[in-house]
Amino acid sequence: MIAEYTVMTVIGMLVVVGLELFVFRSGIFRRAKYWAALVICLGFQCLVDGWLTKLSDPIVVYNPDMFLGIRFPFDIPIEDFGFGFAMITAVLMLWQWNLNRRSEEAQ
Repeated sequence: MIAEYTVMTVIGMLVVVGLELFVFRSGIFRRAKYWAALVICLGFQCLVDGWLTKLSDPIVVYNPDMFLGIRFPFDIPIEDFGFGFAMITAVLMLWQWNLNRRSEEAQ
């Protein structure tokens, strides 16, 4: 059986990176503020996701056939970090692209 969650996470990450590099070109990957925001968001993701997915008393249960089964840290499936990266990056990319576009229009 295919690890569906893993595949969809990788596809999501590749789509977002591809959109940034080839379509929107907002420049966020070159900005320290983006990487700082990503670290902050993923830090809080560890706290919340760790609580939701802890194996001792899970609130969210994953089908073991749908992901790699690698959990780190706090029993968090590693795919969750890829999904978080894609979501955060997509939002910040579109936000920065819109700011760039407005700045260009104002000039």
